[in-house]
Amino acid sequence: MTRDGYVARWRGREYQASPDGGDVRLYQPEPGEGFTEVRPGRHVRVVPVAEVEDLAYVRTTCTWQGQPFIVLAEHDGWLRVEYTGGRWPVAQKMGLEAFDFGVYQGWAPANEVTDLREQRV
Repeated sequence: MTRDGYVARWRGREYQASPDGGDVRLYQPEPGEGFTEVRPGRHVRVVPVAEVEDLAYVRTTCTWQGQPFIVLAEHDGWLRVEYTGGRWPVAQKMGLEAFDFGVYQGWAPANEVTDLREQRV
């Protein structure tokens, strides 16, 4: 499983999270005390940021064809990746699509990706 987003530690447990001013929204797949179902398999609880033990942004990075990438998603043996090397000729040669100015993304076969790791930023 790849992660790209905020995580918060609250009462000794880590949750997917979303900072919201002085509060943090905590998400979990199952029902829980104080959690409200926002859609099937997704429950949210809003807590004051002061109650949160740790809040960090986590992203998954990897290497594909010798180049650095961030992993955005995964689906059926493929990884949606974003090139972080910043070199247009390299992105063009790899057949990546220009997602935005200076932002290049593509789908990489998961079995070709190496050095998959999670980083807190």
